[in-house]
Amino acid sequence: MASTMETRFTDKQGQYLSFIYYYTKLNGRAPAEADMERYFAVTPPSVHQMVLTLESKGLIERTPGLGRSIRLRIAREELPDLK
Repeated sequence: MASTMETRFTDKQGQYLSFIYYYTKLNGRAPAEADMERYFAVTPPSVHQMVLTLESKGLIERTPGLGRSIRLRIAREELPDLK
């Protein structure tokens, strides 16, 4: 199973996934898109598009209409180190 997971996401997508993991672990809640904007120094549309991409790939799930509802759908072992 692990071999099919290795190329599921790009390096950049992996950084977002790792950020979501560590932010949630440290803060006890999922990050808002604004938190990702600040960390990665990107625009709101860039973060939103990344969230939509990660969701469409099945790497995260969200609850529509509920803020800070991002949940990872992959194991911690599959995440790269956060740079």
